[in-house]
Amino acid sequence: MGERAVLHVTGRVLVGPEDVRDELWVVDGRVTFDRPALARDVRTVAGWALPGLVDAHCHVGLDAHGAVDEATSEKQAVADRDAGTLLIRDAGSPADTRWIDDREDLPRIVRAGRHIARTRRYIRNYAHEIEPELLAEYTAREARRGDGWVKLVGDWIDRDRGDLAPCWPREALEAAIAAAHAQGARVTAHCFAEDSLPDLVAAGIDCVEHATGLTEDLLPLFAARGVAIVPTLVNIATFPRLAAGGEGKFPAWAAHLRRLHERRYATVGAAYEAGVPVYVGTDAGGSLPHGLVAEEVAELVRAGLPPAAALSAASWGARAWLGRPGLEEGAPADLVVYAEDPRADVRVLADPQAVVLRGRVV
Repeated sequence: MGERAVLHVTGRVLVGPEDVRDELWVVDGRVTFDRPALARDVRTVAGWALPGLVDAHCHVGLDAHGAVDEATSEKQAVADRDAGTLLIRDAGSPADTRWIDDREDLPRIVRAGRHIARTRRYIRNYAHEIEPELLAEYTAREARRGDGWVKLVGDWIDRDRGDLAPCWPREALEAAIAAAHAQGARVTAHCFAEDSLPDLVAAGIDCVEHATGLTEDLLPLFAARGVAIVPTLVNIATFPRLAAGGEGKFPAWAAHLRRLHERRYATVGAAYEAGVPVYVGTDAGGSLPHGLVAEEVAELVRAGLPPAAALSAASWGARAWLGRPGLEEGAPADLVVYAEDPRADVRVLADPQAVVLRGRVV
């Protein structure tokens, strides 16, 4: 870990997609665009600088079996940090990761508390598993525990039906989302299928995770209400494997997953074209490793987002959406430096030259 001193970032500083500066300085861990007087022990980093990247769907403290210990959580956070992810929206975890906030060498986390799911309708050991009459109560509780977000499980396989199905009636969703909003929290929901989305949007949902079931008729409503999506395309890539493993017992579910996978790029591209806000998230921490943010940005480009829009979905735009600063005067110095312009080729994100967190080169 480097000593906190004066850091001089030169080259091209991407304050915004069109706001490009020649340099910035880091003094006492914060950004300034004014050359400090009597600067000593100046360290210089040259290249193309971006605000620290954002993974808006990530799970620190979680693996495929549930909560993990602090040592494992630390390794997860370090993997994200070293990939340039310096701001995480933790989209549900049963582990208490508040201790990370006291570590200057680990990313900042915006928590959504623990998942809230229907009884026996989600991954074991992940969620509060409840019935609809308790949804508002648990949503209000997680709103108080989180950092301005609550995570619902909107749909999952219904074993009697043999396919994906909504988890909650609309009236329960309306009461729950209203309870979260009364606490000043936003609500997001895991959704793979089509038929869970109309009730969630009508109930006032703020964001949908995965959103593989988003259909053309819902796009204007999502756009008009500003409902964001976090597609997690690196996770959706696992659908064929999941389908192969479950088609013997649940053939309808397996066929459904394959259809959703086949149209994944068209779904995301159409959402972007319709004006739906799209943000980068990897779904790391369940079955996926951490540190995949560059791969997810590249996936958004494959889905049809212009490179600048995909980049914004992991940097300027994502930070504004989460209410966190970018490279602004006086802001904490969280930034990543690359050898080439990531606006020209987002694959540059896979090879950060320097990661600066809280003003320290890590």
